[in-house]
Amino acid sequence: MAAAGERLGRPAGPGPGCGEEPFGPSVLGTREHWDAAYERELQTFQDIGDVGEIWFGEESMVRIIRWLEKQKIPLDSSLLDIGTGNGVLLVELAKSGYTNLTGIDYSPSAIELSEKIREKEGMSNIKLKVEDFLAPSAELSGFEICIDKGTFDAISLNPDNAAGKRKQYVQSLCSVLKPGGFFLITSCNWTKEELSNEFREGFEILEELPTPKFCFGGRIGNSVTALVFQRKKVRPSVLDKLD
Repeated sequence: MAAAGERLGRPAGPGPGCGEEPFGPSVLGTREHWDAAYERELQTFQDIGDVGEIWFGEESMVRIIRWLEKQKIPLDSSLLDIGTGNGVLLVELAKSGYTNLTGIDYSPSAIELSEKIREKEGMSNIKLKVEDFLAPSAELSGFEICIDKGTFDAISLNPDNAAGKRKQYVQSLCSVLKPGGFFLITSCNWTKEELSNEFREGFEILEELPTPKFCFGGRIGNSVTALVFQRKKVRPSVLDKLD
């Protein structure tokens, strides 16, 4: 996986013009890449017990857990980790007391790795499934919290119709997250304004979470963006009010 804060595929210079894609295609946006990457990490775990890379570092997990605790999110709230990878975030959530945890990944090797880590940590209550979030099963629904650390970034780099896949991601998110539910996303490719635009259909920004800053050429910026969205609640139609 990319190192924390590395921007994956965005060219230097000003943002895209009208009709242009914000990123060039990359192998990091393909299933083949992640299958191979997790096969290597699985072998490494079996050999020496190393869980593999934590995308965006441990501070990204701390940031998420602190927000959940600050908001007093009930420990039994249903939570989905989209593109769970090695499942370490779910393990940390379980250690913090959260009990209704599900992780999905389209890579079978990722899920096999996360299952082995789950077993090692004794966290049998964590549910893990091989699922493609862009084509979710009917049973993947009703979640109160959804978390994404880098999955939307990877989808954005897919060489095959990335724009269409981003739209499908938003549709999938609407289908799995309850109205009023929270979506926490960490990205190293997208700015706050860009993510707000990508998720404008059905979501509103609640909060931008603090991330490490850097200074270059006298300007201060962030290499990582972390946002909390809330899915808009469905308003009753006029016909519903007349019933």
